[in-house]
Amino acid sequence: MTLLSVETLSRSFGGIQAVRDVSFTLAEGETVGVIGPNGAGKTTLFNLLSGHERPDSGRVAFAGREITGWAPERLIGQGLARTFQHGRVFANLSVLDNVLIGASARLRYARPNWSLLGPLGELLRALLQPPAVRAEEAALQAEAQTLLHRFGERLAPRANHPAHSLSYANRRRVEIARALAARPRLLLLDEPAAGMNESETLELQHLLLDLKTQGQTMLLIEHKLDLVMQLCDRVIVMDDGAVIAAGTAAEVRRDPAVIRAYLGDSAAAKGEFTQVPEVTL
Repeated sequence: MTLLSVETLSRSFGGIQAVRDVSFTLAEGETVGVIGPNGAGKTTLFNLLSGHERPDSGRVAFAGREITGWAPERLIGQGLARTFQHGRVFANLSVLDNVLIGASARLRYARPNWSLLGPLGELLRALLQPPAVRAEEAALQAEAQTLLHRFGERLAPRANHPAHSLSYANRRRVEIARALAARPRLLLLDEPAAGMNESETLELQHLLLDLKTQGQTMLLIEHKLDLVMQLCDRVIVMDDGAVIAAGTAAEVRRDPAVIRAYLGDSAAAKGEFTQVPEVTL
């Protein structure tokens, strides 16, 4: 079943065509990587898919429903969640609260903002909160803790630590956990392994492979090509805002347009893309 359909999507900024007539589909349960040199338009594509930018033209459909130009919060409610290229956590909130924010799109019961009333608000919250709301909050807390434990000793022992106290790699993990808390049908990952060393990247690879085994649909941008090759069913290659190749990892690494985009004409003449495991693209 096709979960995501992108048709001739385009976006310009001034005289720069950041995304040019991009089209592809993503099946439910599939993991697809988006690669390409810096400035290829990969993150702009993610911004268009997740509602952080509006396209100039083109169409996006998700689960059979057109979502072109929808706001991010509406898309999260429909089951499309993402992480960001440079990482975005709520620095002064705890790790656990960051993850709970991801689950907020699934809240069934409305509730007042008791924090506006200071200490009195906490008392009123304890006294007046309906049992159904308390039960829902307890369930989400338990689910958030379970998500943190998926990252082993990296996050679970730090559940009550402020997010700003974490390493860069752990902040990336918090962001992934927060996106998973929304229970997305489609997870967009923008350079999830950025800032991670070799062993940390391997841990992330195992986590993402586990998610894949469980049927999680994923679209990811990543510069660490070993991770892409190990994880992805298909690879989409972008350059200068356009898709220049798509297929399996074996197919795209032999594509002359891909070799030329990464390594230049002389490498393209040799006929194969023999890239080292990690490269700055």
